[in-house]
Amino acid sequence: MAALTETAARVASPLRGGRRLAVAGAVVAWVVLWLIFDGTHTLALGTAELTPLHREFNEFYDAVGANRNSNPLFLYFFNEIRLVIDGLTTFIQGLISQPAFGRPVPAVGWLGVVAVAGYASWAFGNARVALLAVAGFIFLGLQGLWLESMDTLALTTAAVLVSLLIGIPLGIWAGLSDRVNRLLTPVLDFMQTMPPFVYLAPLTLFFLIGPASATIATVIYATPPAIRITAHAIRGVPETAVEAARSMGSARRQTLFKVLLPMSKRTIVLGVNQTIMAALSMVTIAALIDAPGLGKTVIKALETLDVGTAFNSGLAIVVMAIVLDRVTTAASVRAEEARRRGGRFRAWRKPLLLGGGVATAVCVALSHTYVWASEFPNDIDLGSAIARTADSVTGWTRDHLAGLTEGLRDLVTTLLIDPFEALLTGSPFWLVAAVLVVVGTVLGGWRAGATAAVCSGLIVGTGLWRDAMTTLAASMVATVIVLALGVVVGVWMGRSALADRLIRPVLDAAQVMPPFVYLVPFLALFDATRFTAIVAAIVYAAPVTIKIIADGVRAVPPTTVEAATAAGSSTWQIITKVQLPMSRASLTLATNQGLIYVLSMVVVGGLVGAGALGYDVVAGFSQGQLYGKGLAAGLAIVLLGVMFDRITQAAARRAGRAPQGR
Repeated sequence: MAALTETAARVASPLRGGRRLAVAGAVVAWVVLWLIFDGTHTLALGTAELTPLHREFNEFYDAVGANRNSNPLFLYFFNEIRLVIDGLTTFIQGLISQPAFGRPVPAVGWLGVVAVAGYASWAFGNARVALLAVAGFIFLGLQGLWLESMDTLALTTAAVLVSLLIGIPLGIWAGLSDRVNRLLTPVLDFMQTMPPFVYLAPLTLFFLIGPASATIATVIYATPPAIRITAHAIRGVPETAVEAARSMGSARRQTLFKVLLPMSKRTIVLGVNQTIMAALSMVTIAALIDAPGLGKTVIKALETLDVGTAFNSGLAIVVMAIVLDRVTTAASVRAEEARRRGGRFRAWRKPLLLGGGVATAVCVALSHTYVWASEFPNDIDLGSAIARTADSVTGWTRDHLAGLTEGLRDLVTTLLIDPFEALLTGSPFWLVAAVLVVVGTVLGGWRAGATAAVCSGLIVGTGLWRDAMTTLAASMVATVIVLALGVVVGVWMGRSALADRLIRPVLDAAQVMPPFVYLVPFLALFDATRFTAIVAAIVYAAPVTIKIIADGVRAVPPTTVEAATAAGSSTWQIITKVQLPMSRASLTLATNQGLIYVLSMVVVGGLVGAGALGYDVVAGFSQGQLYGKGLAAGLAIVLLGVMFDRITQAAARRAGRAPQGR
């Protein structure tokens, strides 16, 4: 047991010895100096106040608007991109959601869309996901949200097509070239660090508000997964297979198309899945810049605190996300299933696909010709019933559980949120910046400390230091709770195969849902407050954190656990002295991902009372005179994300293993 304990000690937390004392000393000094300087040099800024930087952003925005149709850069670059993307989006909308081509209805009505969805799901997946797709799309219509759902699907489809057109070739290039991979990796890290919210304001500057800007924002957000996963797939092909192809005289092109791509097909399809999920998530958020679809319905409902309508629309987003996720996931494994079933299955598949294609074509023709097959019938309106039920449940909850929900909200707010926010917002800016630099240096080395210094200085320059500290306080509180939850559930899953089988599907389903959806139930429970955004952030970030920790605990060699058990260690000792210390790199990675997810959701929580930077961004969209402030808030969000991403990744490297993927 002594040898085992010594081994665990060598892999214990990176905060050892002097580093642990340095962090503790920095925190103690911070609290003492806060008590002395409380309320001084906090750089507070009123809601309607603007700094010179904000005014310069406003002036730049006005200048861009005045010269949009005369400046060559806009005439021959930005405007052309917008026209191409707008044309693609409008074309797809004309096919399935909006009147077009001289018709008062879309070219393909509901019956045709359902038939195509079912046929494609069966052709690329299996009969089970085909039934799921058909049922899911019909349910969207029964909710009374067919047109909104099709608008969302149209924008998602347009963005995914462009993302894959860019992402897969770049991913292949990065998979084949070490130099390209080294160049792209930091760019992709930076892009995936930024919360989706912050893409919107800069893009409206160049591409205006509307579906085109929403699609471009979605493309930018959804392309990194396609690049990263495709590159990983190409690099994951066994070197022996590549060498065998080359030894037989295959050229590079032949090796790519005959060996690398076929052997990485499944992983690339999983990359398509992640691209679709990212695109759907971003399309709903892009409703803030006038993207049509379900996201706009959710935002309007959140703004008016209409829980019933928000719940019905959020449920539609969840249904669409589940359908798209299951179909693309099934497509990634279909080839293996077909091989296992043998030639008989393949022989029957072609005539079945032909017959299904004919039936689908008939349904498309009917939906193009007849009104009953084009416009979804409104005889059954499940949406109103769902909204009324959600409102009833909300009313009952507020009437009967108000004491519990308000007590929980007030307890957490009083004991955690308020003290930490007071510490961050009441401390002088130079004191908080110094603490961040010290902690960054101790955890991640001098580069992380330098990053903290630069990011802190730039946040001061945005003029939104106090709002940034308010956002940081909410994010840190949520992250601490997420990590506590992640350790408890993750250790349970890592130690119990049964718990993993039961809990992991729930976590997988939760990761499919776009951020907006998480706000709705907690808005019903806790009203529009900071606490609502924090709880939504906890639930949003918990799945990825739990899964990373569970995988880390499971990766501990069984022989080590058996040795500890044989030495007489209790379950608690095995967990705290062996499994958690030996999975410390996973814990650090979980902290990294938890922080990024939490920050992303806390910012979105500006729609339901979280205030601070999220509110500043939203206000910048809705009030022209605050556009510059909203743009600065987006920059501050990026700086917070970059700072903590760099610190936690550097800490993970110090823990013995760099973070792998996102």
